[in-house]
Amino acid sequence: MQETLAKVVDGALALEPPSRDEALWMLSYPEERVTELVAAVSRVRYEFFGNRVKLNALVNMKSGLCPEDCNYCSQSKISTAPIQKYPYLGKEEVLGRAAKAREAGAKRLCLVASGRGPSGHEVSRFAETVREVKSRYPELEICACLGILKDGQAETLKDAGVHAYNHNLNTSEGFYEKICSTHDYEDRTRTVEKAKGSGLSPCSGALFGMGEADEDVVDVAFALKAIQPDSVPINFLIPIEGTPLAGQTDLTPQRCLKILALFRLVFPDVEVRIAGGREVHLRSMQPLGLLLANSIFAGDYLTTTGQAAAKDLEMISDLGLVVESAKERTLPRERAGAVTLKEYSG
Repeated sequence: MQETLAKVVDGALALEPPSRDEALWMLSYPEERVTELVAAVSRVRYEFFGNRVKLNALVNMKSGLCPEDCNYCSQSKISTAPIQKYPYLGKEEVLGRAAKAREAGAKRLCLVASGRGPSGHEVSRFAETVREVKSRYPELEICACLGILKDGQAETLKDAGVHAYNHNLNTSEGFYEKICSTHDYEDRTRTVEKAKGSGLSPCSGALFGMGEADEDVVDVAFALKAIQPDSVPINFLIPIEGTPLAGQTDLTPQRCLKILALFRLVFPDVEVRIAGGREVHLRSMQPLGLLLANSIFAGDYLTTTGQAAAKDLEMISDLGLVVESAKERTLPRERAGAVTLKEYSG
């Protein structure tokens, strides 16, 4: 076991991802020994990102009112969760939240809107808001998350000052039909490729705890590797009452740490972000997650409450880590051009 672990860690340090069999082996690591797994894989995190933690903040610009039927989402048309529902926030509201994000040390501001994808009017309004935010806080990275993009919309966002576009694959292609029927896996991969083609930094990750098998975890890890995102958010399902997955509670802190360790090895020099659900599922083991990931969301999520930013800053400091400044470069090096999923045969 120790020999195999050393082999996959050394491979990641040399930018060689684990094989499929090695990835599956990682997920079967004994839960009672997960701390030794974290200790070994943390070498990769420190090699490429040192002691820096990138802070991200999220603004839910348009809540609920979504025509899609994603089983995990409290904003979907099939959800009966008692959430706030509202159309696009005004510019002043977004500017106020941007100010709070900067005060908390956030380097990236993620602006999210529910829905299948934006209309032309919504993209224009969104772009106008982004210009206002960038004029006041030019150092903030703006990441847009608006759903499935139509032709030309990514270019409009790029011109407005958007830095990155988030569209998660969420799970494996084989498991996708079990969590959504109103769009398919190819809709998601196509949007990531459109964003990349426009020059936006691709942000794409996954959501775990929906009943997927180890094979699905590995499949989505390597599918994401094929499109080479610059940042990979790892979400853990928050089983919200009123959604079809409300009773799905099979995640443990150890399972979450094994998933984070796997993604660090698959993406040694890429920003790996612990996103939604860390407070619920990592619980008192949250600090161990930051020995694997180099990025977290601070504050609240879309429709659920996160840990207070002050507690996050305390956790970072207690670990001997520091918040990454706006002037520091997150990625350690430029990477070669990505292949598309259609070209991927792994």
